[in-house]
Amino acid sequence: MTDLSRSRLWLMRSGFVALALVILFFHLLPLETTPRAWAGPDLLLGFACAWGLRRPEYVPAMILAGVFLLADLLLQRPPGLWAALALIGVENLKSRGRHLRDASFAAEWLSVAVVLSLVILGNRFLLGLALLPTPSWTLNLTEMAGTLVVYPLIVFATHGIMGVRKTAPGDLDALGKRV
Repeated sequence: MTDLSRSRLWLMRSGFVALALVILFFHLLPLETTPRAWAGPDLLLGFACAWGLRRPEYVPAMILAGVFLLADLLLQRPPGLWAALALIGVENLKSRGRHLRDASFAAEWLSVAVVLSLVILGNRFLLGLALLPTPSWTLNLTEMAGTLVVYPLIVFATHGIMGVRKTAPGDLDALGKRV
């Protein structure tokens, strides 16, 4: 039983990394050559929040840090800044996951909205503090709004298609411990 659950744990962890690589691949495709006035949703952070709230053992901190750092390097952002902020945000959500599993989806969505807002505002503040160029407010707000609008779709895909469901009281995690 534990071998099966350990293999499922590593299968889901590698599935998250594969999902992140697919998101990054499509993000890097040169579909447009002119800059846009708006930014699309941050799917990587959205999926990390959804997986972190549902099954925190599927997205440990080291995997999240590696995936977000790779995203920083590939998307030519300051290395480690967005990764650190996103990691802090997702870990905060993971620590609140036990309280949010009995709450409604609206409470989860509000928690993700607060964390996402703090990550984006923290990124702007730290970029400004380091005297680096900051993106326009329009880009930040459209990215935040887009991520919040597609978050229910991310949760639907996470729950319905990928099988990452919320734990119920008394369930066992992938290592056989009570949740």
